[in-house]
Amino acid sequence: MVVAGIYRRTLPSPPAIEFASSQGKQLFSEALMEGTMEGFFKLISYYQMQSEPAYCGLASLATVLNALSIDPGRKWKGPWRWFDDSMLDCCEPLSVIKVKGITFGKVACLAHCNGAKVETFRTNETTFDEFRKHVVSCTSAEDRHVIVSYDRRVFKQSCRHESWTNVAKYLSEDVPLLLKLDDVKDIEDVLSIVFKSPPADLRYFIKWIAEVRRQENGDMTISEEEKRRLAIKEEVLKQVRETVLFKYVMRWLASESSICKDVKGYTLPEIAADVCCQGAELLTGNSMSCCKQTDVKFLTVDGEKPVTLVSSSIVAAGNEKAVDILVPSSHSEPSGLCEFDQGSCRGMHPYTADVLTVLLLALPQDIWSGVKEEQLRTELTHLISTDNLPSLLQEEVLHLQRQLHFLVTECGFGSSS
Repeated sequence: MVVAGIYRRTLPSPPAIEFASSQGKQLFSEALMEGTMEGFFKLISYYQMQSEPAYCGLASLATVLNALSIDPGRKWKGPWRWFDDSMLDCCEPLSVIKVKGITFGKVACLAHCNGAKVETFRTNETTFDEFRKHVVSCTSAEDRHVIVSYDRRVFKQSCRHESWTNVAKYLSEDVPLLLKLDDVKDIEDVLSIVFKSPPADLRYFIKWIAEVRRQENGDMTISEEEKRRLAIKEEVLKQVRETVLFKYVMRWLASESSICKDVKGYTLPEIAADVCCQGAELLTGNSMSCCKQTDVKFLTVDGEKPVTLVSSSIVAAGNEKAVDILVPSSHSEPSGLCEFDQGSCRGMHPYTADVLTVLLLALPQDIWSGVKEEQLRTELTHLISTDNLPSLLQEEVLHLQRQLHFLVTECGFGSSS
């Protein structure tokens, strides 16, 4: 599935209130007058963003430790002693936190072992009124602060889609069981088990991020930074297709033509129109925005290889705006794929085989433990190993593995330490 990349997301208001909005400024002024913003100035002086998606707890703690003027006793960089999220590893290895995130208890452990006095309050051990009292107490002083672990779904910050529960169950429970029960003789049998009867939502799990930009005064030039990003995507596609696993997936797709029958045809203009509507919503903040037209163009810049540019017009609140979608090209054109992968726009976006190959690489190793034939299990383990993948592809696969882990654990089909 192809989706528009997100630069910034507007949170629903209410319940979220933008800090820099007029309402946010009013709330700030009221709290300042009432004396419940005393802790803010220390915190904002040391505020830092997380360096990894799963480091939100670590970044919050690093900000608080610095605000409390606690000396870490070790250097950050150069001669400077300073807390950074990459230094908070005394209760859980960073490699584990990067993949699984961190629990409430481990954050408390980290705060304690780094010199802070810690009190923990869990929802099943306190009341809402008591929680409010602690918040008021902390915000009214400079020498104590509160870190809150909360459910992001209320603020529409969670990336989980409810229908993904079926995907999580299928990958973590159904596939291992099927591999144990079925007489699996070769790699093609394994692929048939994994992909012949998956939940419909599985096809939406891997998403190719398409770059949507506003068109400025009809200018259709491609910047060096945009060309660099396209080149990276093209290289990732190339690396996927150079794997041995990709060749197995290709052969299996060619022999399983029935799989293609129920899949809607998706040419590049159709994909672009879909992405354009997503991009219109993101750019305008209006879900009613949509594309008026979509044209595929090929630009040649200074004699370099052509760049595929999809130009569209979006209409929002009666105003028409031009947007462009940059599409990576692929030099290798596989054959024997589903019909919806063929046509005049071949090679300009990921194929079915690309998506299935990356998904197989991202699945956890223990899924394949149910394969009874030892030689086949060894061959399969070698095919899906990420150790020898080129660096760009390896990075993409490891990122997808982390997403898959979060999906499985959030849906209740795995455990998080």
